[in-house]
Amino acid sequence: MNYLMLAIAIVSEVCATTAMKQSHGFTRMPWTFVTVIGYGFAFYFLSLTLRTIPTGIAYAIWSGVGIVLISTAAWAFQGQKLDAAAVIGMGLIIAGVIVMNVFSNASGH
Repeated sequence: MNYLMLAIAIVSEVCATTAMKQSHGFTRMPWTFVTVIGYGFAFYFLSLTLRTIPTGIAYAIWSGVGIVLISTAAWAFQGQKLDAAAVIGMGLIIAGVIVMNVFSNASGH
């Protein structure tokens, strides 16, 4: 259940960040509203996960998965280019998150 709450936090943050781009500096109110609500959900659900998941692990997952998802969303919906170096870098980020979760004693397993 804790990782489900973390997933909700991550997806909320990705939606909020995508909406922020569409808000054009908070001049488009519907997108501004989505941004504010999305970040509210993101931080609320992240705070719930920190009750049981160590902060470093939760943040590594949050930031790593978030980077990959927001880059993918920007590529799919906003025309951002992802070259080979970007894709390799994202792969390394995911590998780092996996190493922390599987092999580190800091994960609390």
